[in-house]
Order: sequence, then C-alpha cells, then structure tokens
Amino acid sequence: MTQESWRRRSEWPLVIAAVLFLAAYSVQVISNTDFAVVEFLIWTTWLAFAGDYVINLVLAPNRGGWFVRNLHELAIVALPALRPLRLLRLVSLLRVVHRVGGNALRGRVLIFVLSSAALLIYAGALAVLDAGKNAPGSNLTLFGDAVWWAMATITTVGYGDHYPVTALGRCVAAGLMVGGVAVLCVVTAPVASWMVQSVAEETAAEIDSAEEPIREELRRLSAQVGHLTTLLQARATNLPSGTSKVPGVEPAATLK
Repeated sequence: MTQESWRRRSEWPLVIAAVLFLAAYSVQVISNTDFAVVEFLIWTTWLAFAGDYVINLVLAPNRGGWFVRNLHELAIVALPALRPLRLLRLVSLLRVVHRVGGNALRGRVLIFVLSSAALLIYAGALAVLDAGKNAPGSNLTLFGDAVWWAMATITTVGYGDHYPVTALGRCVAAGLMVGGVAVLCVVTAPVASWMVQSVAEETAAEIDSAEEPIREELRRLSAQVGHLTTLLQARATNLPSGTSKVPGVEPAATLK
C-alpha cells in the first residue's frame, strides 16, 4: 500500500472522526463538564489521528522529509495542551465540501469560502474558550463572547473588548487572523468576477437592444433588393433577342 492509497481510503473515516471530535469537544468546552461519553469520543478520535500519523510516517517515501514537514501533526498528537489544534483535522472536511460544491467554479469557491469562514469562527471560538476560560484575568469565559471575538478577529475588525490572555489562546488568535485574511482574499475573487460578468451581460443586452432596429431595417432593405433583383432578372429573360436588357439603352449591335 502506498501513502496516496492510504490517504484515499482514510479520508472519509478521518472526516467522521474529526466531526465526532468537534461535537464532543464542543460539549466539553461549552458545558465545562467532563462526561464519560465525551471523554471516550475524544480519546477514540485521538487514537484515530495518532494511528493515521504513524501509518503515514511508515508509508512515506521519504520519512525524514515527511517527519520534518509534519512536526505540527506530531505536536497535536503528542501534547495534550494542543488538543484544540486537532480541529485542524476538519480541513479534510473542507476538501470534501469543495468537491461536492457543484461544477461551476464560482459556486465551488463560494461554498468553500463560506464553509471555511464558518468553521474557522466556530473552531476558533471553541479553542480560545478552552485555552482561557479558567485563566486568571481572562475575559473570554462564555461561548457567546468567544464567537463574537472570533468574528471580530477573522474580519480583521478587532474591537479589543475581548482578547486571549494565555499563550495558547494567542496562538489560536494568530492562526485565526491568518485564516481570516486568506478567506477574505479568496472571497473577493468570485465577487469581483460576478460583478464584471453582470456588467458585461447588461452592456451586451443594451447593445443588442440598440442594434436591433438597425438589423431590422437592414433585413427589410435586403429583402427589397432581393425582390427587385428577381423582378429585373425575370424582365430581362422575357425581352426579345437583340433587345437591351436595361430599359432605355439600345443593344450594342444597333449602335453606329
């Protein structure tokens, strides 16, 4: 088995594991209570992520290079403090959404951007709330405040009424800032394309409307010319031999 074939086979199981982790993690962070079922789901998804990391490392053609390029994966699996960053696994869900977003490129980009923004806001709110809800001096202790902070951060507004006070929370904020800038840059492309296409279609419709009377007049004149040509040809055919086919002009043979 190759690494590529393993990734194709494990894509959907990892998507399901990421969704289960998101659900369990949401219940744990928002309720601030450790339920047995929630802990079981979190540890089960951790085993799935750890197993995927080990298998990818074993199947990688260049293990050293793959290890260096994926140190963040090792840190997410190995360090319990980085558990909020396991939400990065939901990127695989975004790839699936992107593929089923339709055939039109603009539609696929729009769906991908909207789903990315929603996921970034929700995951960022959960992560920063988990990182700072019990920290001294924290002003992010409610999920609603965390969502508000995530929306203000991803849109680069940054009111400053809420902010993380822990190191992990600030790392989450930095990632959300970078992700927000990327999402805003991507969304401008389909919007600009839609505006240009709309203006071009309206301009083309106006030109067609203005040119239609001219085309109609040209068609009428063309029909009249064709009719007159037919009449002249018929008249010329019926003239006797030696007679000019043009009225008022004598044949060349009779000229002296």
